[in-house]
Amino acid sequence: MHVLTVKQAKEKLKQAMDDVCRDHEPTIIVRKRGKPVVLLSLRDYNGLQETMYLLGSTTNTQRLKRSVAQLRSSPPYSSDI
Repeated sequence: MHVLTVKQAKEKLKQAMDDVCRDHEPTIIVRKRGKPVVLLSLRDYNGLQETMYLLGSTTNTQRLKRSVAQLRSSPPYSSDI
């Protein structure tokens, strides 16, 4: 994960955004008088939102776990996950 100060983020904003989108690795922006913030690509943000939605239900979480276990136990996928 990359870490930038506010000054660095201002100076290198385009590069920071390009890096986040290309590498799918968030960047933390630290501030002197405030809590840090995270720069995240929209694609990654949407993925996190979808994951939180899918895991938000106990029933759905259990279904997903069973599906992953089933997939892992059936060749040829066992080494891919």
